[in-house]
Amino acid sequence: MTPLPLAIFVDRFIPGGTQRQLIELLRRIDRHRFRVHPVCFHSDGPWTGRVAELGDAITSFPIHGFRRPETGRQLLRFAQWCRRNRIAVLHSWEIYSNVFALPGAALAGVPLRIGSRRGLGGPPAVRRLQNLACRTAHRMVANSRAAAEQLISQGIRAHRIDIVPNGIDLTLFPQRNLWRPARRITMVACLRAGKRIDVLIAAAPRILARHPDIEIQIVGDGPCREKLVALARSTGVSPHVQFMGHRDDVPAILTASDLFVLPSASEASPNVVLEAMAAGLPVVASRVGGIPEIVDDGVTGHLVPPSDPDALAAAILDVLDHPNRGAAFGQAGRRRIAREYSFDRMVAQFESLYLTGSTSPVAAARKSSGPNQCPA
Repeated sequence: MTPLPLAIFVDRFIPGGTQRQLIELLRRIDRHRFRVHPVCFHSDGPWTGRVAELGDAITSFPIHGFRRPETGRQLLRFAQWCRRNRIAVLHSWEIYSNVFALPGAALAGVPLRIGSRRGLGGPPAVRRLQNLACRTAHRMVANSRAAAEQLISQGIRAHRIDIVPNGIDLTLFPQRNLWRPARRITMVACLRAGKRIDVLIAAAPRILARHPDIEIQIVGDGPCREKLVALARSTGVSPHVQFMGHRDDVPAILTASDLFVLPSASEASPNVVLEAMAAGLPVVASRVGGIPEIVDDGVTGHLVPPSDPDALAAAILDVLDHPNRGAAFGQAGRRRIAREYSFDRMVAQFESLYLTGSTSPVAAARKSSGPNQCPA
């Protein structure tokens, strides 16, 4: 069997949930069936080396904005590259790569073009461009029902959408056999406004009033760091809040934690919630986007309204006040990850999509012709 030429386009190989999922796919995909071409805009990302270690040559098409004439030239160059390498499947993974790669692949006549919706945000102007670009895709992959519903609301027909949940490597998280009263609360996120770390800081005084020995770890970096540090100081909780910056040992940090919190205003399918559950942690998170698809309220953790410090504090205190409940949440969460969120399942779904144009075996069996036309 001749390997199928497959181009996978991501904006940049930088630390992030999407890139982690992509790198695991590249690591595990069947190389007897696929000849993989990793593609990006800029190849200077911190995780470029992780891709290079897999032995695949990275091709880049650098752009610096969609309004610049050079972007059009790079688009033509990309289309020529697709034809020259006889790319059979193009899969773009992020909002900017959707805007660029899907039309470029259509121009090249790539037989199967797949876009992705892995987040619910993005600048409005770019989202409008993405909506137009996605009309040149044969299939769209969403990593949650929430992301799929957003696609449908923007005019993508449901039969063109495949839901492929994220995967997790459970071996990175040792089985938690000893349970102790929760004392270390951890949040892992980019320090930006949408993650609503300010809500956690606002909830901290109420939590500390009942449990003064609590530690709050905030792992990650981003544009709001200085503002959040100042907020913790002005709220009087800075002795209990540690800003740990970007870390590459997140599994070890989660394993050493007792409770995970994510008060985001919007999420599609956050990898870090999967990681926290794999580590056996009870989860307290906002009831937004795809989070309720992962966290079973009252079974693996608590879900609270977004932007509500009092509700967040009450949910956290419930876990702190009832250690046995927190332990049960953590155990149930780890069982769910083992059952439903393996990387093997994720890779098998993507391989099916690339080979048949659908992750559904039933749809593949009924398929009578290849996806050579772009349906409305």
